[in-house]
Amino acid sequence: MEEILKALILGIIQGLTEFLPVSSTGHLLLGRKLLNLSEAGLFLDTMLHLGTFLAVVAVFWEDILYMIKHPFSRLTLLVIAGTIPTAVIGLAFEDFFEEISKTGVTVGWEFLVTGTILWIADNLKKRGYKDIDEITYKDALVMGTLQGAAILPAISRSGLTISGALFQGIDKKAAARFSFLLSLPAILGAVVLQSVKLFKGQVEAISMGALAAGTLAAAVAGYIAVRWMLAIIQRGSLKVFSIYVWILGIGILIAQFLGKF
Repeated sequence: MEEILKALILGIIQGLTEFLPVSSTGHLLLGRKLLNLSEAGLFLDTMLHLGTFLAVVAVFWEDILYMIKHPFSRLTLLVIAGTIPTAVIGLAFEDFFEEISKTGVTVGWEFLVTGTILWIADNLKKRGYKDIDEITYKDALVMGTLQGAAILPAISRSGLTISGALFQGIDKKAAARFSFLLSLPAILGAVVLQSVKLFKGQVEAISMGALAAGTLAAAVAGYIAVRWMLAIIQRGSLKVFSIYVWILGIGILIAQFLGKF
């Protein structure tokens, strides 16, 4: 029961923070420490990512179906273009990112950077003029590069890509929509890479009940987070997330200074 409860908590953390601009990796790192888990477990981590993938599919199934039916459409090619720099950065610096994630030494500073970027981007929300059909390949490449940089533990993927879109003059609604579509190959890529490691025998023992609980929690929480974020980007303010991650980052830095983290 304790294993299922921990998986459930990690699933909720993963689902909510994957799509809210507060960094899922950074929060999972904190969650593991609070639950006294040195690692979430590769198998569980893979299933949590699968849960968030399903959440995006549930919200954007019409766009996904359109891209499958029209593999050479502009939207499909834009997502592919944005995925290329993400993949290059992720594969080229995989070992470096994994080491940084394990130590968590830069997490506090990364939360502060995420908050600052969100604060600046929020001031640009009303200035965007490009609709989804007006996004250029340059815009997609910039967002994809930022998504690659967001592999750092406490740099938010959704926060960085949406901010990057706003910096490029993309309308706030289109920015959020394209950001979430761009997350699909990134999340699926993470699942594939983790699955390869699983087939090599790097599997931790975990019950099917815990896996199911974590996956379901990540999918449901992810669906709620995507819907919530779409509403916030149109009518709310990103600055509340800035304040939250700033407080979190300062708290972590203080804890590190005192030798508690």
